[in-house]
Amino acid sequence: MAVTEIPSGPSVLDRLSKPKPVAVLVLLMWLPLMAYVMFGQAIGGEARAVLLPAIPATLILYVLGIRAFRESRVAVIGLTLVFFWLLMAVSAPYLPLMDPNKPIAPFTTPFTERNDLFFWLGTDFKGRDMLSRMIWGCQRVLVWGVTATMVAYVVGAMFGLISGYLAGWWDEIISFVANVLLSFPVMVLFIVILNYLGPSGFNIVVAVTFASAPAIMRIVRGLALDIKTRDYVYAAQTRGEHPLYIMIFELLPNVRGPIIVDACLRLGYTTVAITTLTFLGLGLQPPDPDWGLMIRESAKTAMLWKFSYMLLVPALAVSSLILGFNLMADGLREMSLRD
Repeated sequence: MAVTEIPSGPSVLDRLSKPKPVAVLVLLMWLPLMAYVMFGQAIGGEARAVLLPAIPATLILYVLGIRAFRESRVAVIGLTLVFFWLLMAVSAPYLPLMDPNKPIAPFTTPFTERNDLFFWLGTDFKGRDMLSRMIWGCQRVLVWGVTATMVAYVVGAMFGLISGYLAGWWDEIISFVANVLLSFPVMVLFIVILNYLGPSGFNIVVAVTFASAPAIMRIVRGLALDIKTRDYVYAAQTRGEHPLYIMIFELLPNVRGPIIVDACLRLGYTTVAITTLTFLGLGLQPPDPDWGLMIRESAKTAMLWKFSYMLLVPALAVSSLILGFNLMADGLREMSLRD
């Protein structure tokens, strides 16, 4: 008697790798983290429960990312660095860490025990645990950096599609405004906006949008000018589709490759900008820990070699995150060239 083999269906990871499940996992990871960082005080004492769905979502996304980027070792290394900090950000309330704002033993060097407590990375000049502050500090850098970059891309991509597809006077006006904004040095524009609006996370989003959206607009505009001459765009026009439909469903999906690569690079630039602004006193404000704030507070004390770890710890944390974004961009570019 012949035995008929039943073909096996797609694996769980194959199903999760589809666009809709990935989008759901990203929202499960990102929205709780945003809510915790931006509105944690308003939520109250049980705010950490908000992050519970974000932890498994982050781990699953990392596994899916490794599968998607396995062709490029560089991209895998970058993805690992970025997701390490994402995992630290979503799991920080559940890790056995000391209070990042509590003074315990000032000027304790790394790998030293004091007051029956072991300090892996030492304490700062106020006696606060450096390991705890480094891990908690990644939350604000990631949330405000990624949020600012996402808002800048939404605005820049929208105006880029309008300028490239509609052309005419739309293109002239949008390009003129973009060129005016691009004529300002980026850091000067940041300082002017934040001096006027005041230092806060939400104002950083506004400043990054003004500084980054014009450059994003020019990238998307150039891609739209090329793609709008393709046959499938002419077919949509022949069907009588609305220009908004054509821009969102015909042009945007076909320009996503270069945009994703540029977004990874721009995330690194934004992280540097936020850290620099915080160092200058125009970014994220105390008392909550932040890498730029840690560098600013320890700048004078770290001039003594013995206490240089106070500066090196947050500086290396910032560098590793930026390196992760840059390696991801290089890996994605490498994979796109192979295709």
